[in-house]
Amino acid sequence: MKIVIPGGTGQVGTVLKRALTTAGHEVVVLTRRPTGPGEVHWDGGTPGPWTEAIDGSDVVVNLAGRSVNCRYTPANLRAMRDSRVFSTRVVGEAIGAAAHPPRVWLQMSTATVYAHRFDAPNDEDTGVIGGAEPTVPGYWSYSVDIARAWEREQERAATPHTRKVALRAAMVMSPDRGGVFDVLSWMARLGLGGPVAGGAQYVSWIHDHDFVRAVEFLIDREDLTGPVNLAAPDPLPQRAFMRALRTAWHMPLGLPATRGMAEVGAFVLRSDTELLLKSRRVVPGRLLEAGFGFAYPTWPEAAQDLARRRRGASGPVRAATR
Repeated sequence: MKIVIPGGTGQVGTVLKRALTTAGHEVVVLTRRPTGPGEVHWDGGTPGPWTEAIDGSDVVVNLAGRSVNCRYTPANLRAMRDSRVFSTRVVGEAIGAAAHPPRVWLQMSTATVYAHRFDAPNDEDTGVIGGAEPTVPGYWSYSVDIARAWEREQERAATPHTRKVALRAAMVMSPDRGGVFDVLSWMARLGLGGPVAGGAQYVSWIHDHDFVRAVEFLIDREDLTGPVNLAAPDPLPQRAFMRALRTAWHMPLGLPATRGMAEVGAFVLRSDTELLLKSRRVVPGRLLEAGFGFAYPTWPEAAQDLARRRRGASGPVRAATR
């Protein structure tokens, strides 16, 4: 298949391109700064010669959008929203204008669209959309507003011959340098991987192998459209999540952090405490209902595999089942 990945140079795009290329597919990455074979220039907002890559392709997986790992200033929030909405709009226009449009368009979204909650998990059918929780900082609603605008842009796109799926993805855990697993592992190995603000907030995640397999599953399943949660079926409180990560790195100590300490750390790292404190209890209802089988459904075994791969140790490849 020919698969086009707008915005495919980040961590998730690297994971996906590597796996799909290894599987024998032709992968074209649309990027603002092409540097190698299979990369085509685009600006993420206006039509151009890059649309030729989409015309005649089989699949589009749009990952474009400014990183959320930043301070939530008005300028950064606007950049996050605009980069997602404008890129989704122009991708939809390119698909709609194609003489030979792709059969499926997988559009990145985020599990952050769901409410901050502890009482029950959020699936696609019964999950609570966030933005109106009375017990969280008011500005957290901006992240939900961005996610909803992101998905709405895909919904509005006139692509009658192309199936559309919104990937409400949790954190994708891969051993690549600079990814979220790398950053959390660095903290754990320094002894800083303890509970944050008590650690009761839920962490949703997905192993990189399962993320790729879920994308392949959704490409094949012509009956699935609309939002799909890409998250492992076992979200767990942050304190348990970090305990399992410390175990994977053989680090017994994890110093706790108060909310105030988290705010100071986020400021130093030029990030935001929402990434640490929001309870994202998300489960993959539609994937499980459709028969998808996770190779890594629980975090302790996933963390062990990722840590081993990060260390460069060899090990048997776990059989994957769909």
